[in-house]
Amino acid sequence: MSPSGRPCSLSFLFLLGMASEGINCPSRCSCQYLEVNCTRQQLQEFPLDIPLDTRQLILAANNISYLPAVELSFLADLVYLDCKKNLLGDDLDFTFIGVAKLVYLDLSFNNLTKVTFSTFSHLLSLVVLKISDNPNLVAIEKDAFANNTWLRHLDVSRTGLTFLDTSTVQDLANLRLLGLSDNLWHCNCSFLDFITWMMESDVHFPDADNITCYTPAGLHALRMPAAEAQLHFSCLTQLDKQDYVFLCLVGFCIFLAGTMAAWLAGVCAVICEAHASKGEEEEEEEEEDTA
Repeated sequence: MSPSGRPCSLSFLFLLGMASEGINCPSRCSCQYLEVNCTRQQLQEFPLDIPLDTRQLILAANNISYLPAVELSFLADLVYLDCKKNLLGDDLDFTFIGVAKLVYLDLSFNNLTKVTFSTFSHLLSLVVLKISDNPNLVAIEKDAFANNTWLRHLDVSRTGLTFLDTSTVQDLANLRLLGLSDNLWHCNCSFLDFITWMMESDVHFPDADNITCYTPAGLHALRMPAAEAQLHFSCLTQLDKQDYVFLCLVGFCIFLAGTMAAWLAGVCAVICEAHASKGEEEEEEEEEDTA
C-alpha cells in the first residue's frame, strides 16, 4: 500500500461498485446503487433476491396482484416504492407494516377497492401517496390517513369515489396537493361540508376544472364552487320531506300540550270556584245560626 493509501481507496471503490451493480439482482430486473428497477418485465409475482439495502424499488407496468408483507419487511430501508400499472387489489391492510421509512408510494392504475386505517397506518414518514386511476376504489375510511401526518401530496383522482369525509383530509396539517378530479362525487347535503372545506382550504387542487358533481342529475357536471352555492341554498334554506314531517310532529305535540294545559287550567278553575262557593255557603249558614 502506498503512503497515500490509494490502493485501499481503490479497493473500497471497487467493492462498492460491485455492490452497486447488484450481485443478487432479481432476474429480468436492473440494479444500480440502492435501486432495483423491474419496469415492464411481465412479472406475475413480487421478485425474489432483492438486495436488502435497496432504497428505491420500481415494479411499474407488470402483472403483480399481491405484495407479500414478509418479503417487503426485509427491505427496512426502502423509501421509494412504485407499483403503478399492476393488478393489486382487494385487501392491502398491514401490507406495508415493515417499511416504515417509506416516503413515496405509487399504487395508481391498479384494482384497489377500499382504503382502511390499517392500509397505510404504519407509514409514518409517507409524504407522497398516489392511488389515482383505481376505478374500483369506492371507499376511504375517514381515519384512513390519521397516522400519515407528513403527507403532502395525495392523489385520488379517477376512482369510483362518491364521497369523502371532511375529517379524512382536513386534519392533515402538511397536505399541500390533493387530486380529486374525474370522480363520481355525489353532491348532496352530506357532501356540503367537504365542498366548503375545499373552497376555504389552502390546499392546491390540480385539474380543478374536472372536479365536478356526478350526481344528482340536477348538479351533474357542475364544478364545486357552483355546486356549493346551490347546496347552500337547497340544504340550508329549504326543507326536506323529513323536515316537514318533523315540524308537523312538533306542531302536533305543541297543540296537544296546549290543549292538555288548557284542560288542566279549566279543571283547576272549576275546582277553585266550587271550593270558593262552598266556603261562602258555609259562612252564610254560620251567620244565620248566630242570628
